[in-house]
Amino acid sequence: MRESSTVWSDLLIETGAMQTGHFLLSSGRHSDRYIQCAKVLEHPANAARLGAALAEGIDADRVDRVVSPPLGGILIGYEVARHLGKPFFFPERGPDGLFQLRRGFTLEPGERLCLVEDVITTGRTTRELLNLLAGMGAIPTVVAGIVDRSVDHTINEFEIHSLLRIEIPTYERDECPLCKDGVELTQPGSRKSPEKGER
Repeated sequence: MRESSTVWSDLLIETGAMQTGHFLLSSGRHSDRYIQCAKVLEHPANAARLGAALAEGIDADRVDRVVSPPLGGILIGYEVARHLGKPFFFPERGPDGLFQLRRGFTLEPGERLCLVEDVITTGRTTRELLNLLAGMGAIPTVVAGIVDRSVDHTINEFEIHSLLRIEIPTYERDECPLCKDGVELTQPGSRKSPEKGER
């Protein structure tokens, strides 16, 4: 039986994964809440539970392999792959900052891929990875994440399959009420924001 979104929201809160403050997101936008899934995934039992629940809604017959972007998506992607009984791989960023396959990972044309993230906000990283995979002849069939906090809940033509869909406002720096109130800004993610002069 599929558990309700309230169960997952409570789990994120209990483990400290749902954080409040003033955050600079990888998109360059600001938010008063940040979801740090590493906090919930640091417990193997939680990772297995979340992976099983996410895999439950994915048709394994439509998937040849599972792929996740580093760093945040790797743990949950691996768990989804384990529950689907499929191989798992991940790309890495090269010196130019773009995704590439390393460590001997390769793709065969026509391979059907399930792309798994931890949190999807603007979908920027997900789209970048989808474009790379499609350019290599792969066929993405599923986009999934623990948390979908996007605006339209789709990436390219894919509806996002998630355990928890939440709406958290984000702001451009010039419109951010937290900036106007002088609340200290922190950057919790692993990817540098365009606001800091990065891509």
